[in-house]
Amino acid sequence: MSWTIPQQQESQTAPVELQERLYEHLRSLRGVETGPSRISVPGARGLVLHEGSEDPQAYLVAEVGEFAHLHPAHDGSMHLVLPADLAADVSAKGWGRPHMWAGTRLSPGFMMVFGPRDEAELAVVRGIVEASHSYASGAPALAV
Repeated sequence: MSWTIPQQQESQTAPVELQERLYEHLRSLRGVETGPSRISVPGARGLVLHEGSEDPQAYLVAEVGEFAHLHPAHDGSMHLVLPADLAADVSAKGWGRPHMWAGTRLSPGFMMVFGPRDEAELAVVRGIVEASHSYASGAPALAV
């Protein structure tokens, strides 16, 4: 992964077919609307909740409710926000890394999650995104 802006996955990227299956799952989450990301590179697909948590730390872009975005196909990773303890768990288990601005300019739980390379990884990444969706929804956070 890069440690410059934009933060992106540079190798071992997700096959496009798995990226699209992940995106379809993301679109099916309760209350989610999709569109261009307000904070990422051109081509990134944002996930927005118009009614959710009132905590701005639960979002990448609180003003519009963007809690996650999927990067373009050449990358396949995504950014999302998790509660700080879950973000630390995702990082410790090697599923992602904190954004270099997490806790300073952006939410402490702002994470880059690596793109899934197979069915087992797809299931784990879906679970991580569901935890982010739960957090942005204002519901109790799910375990990752």
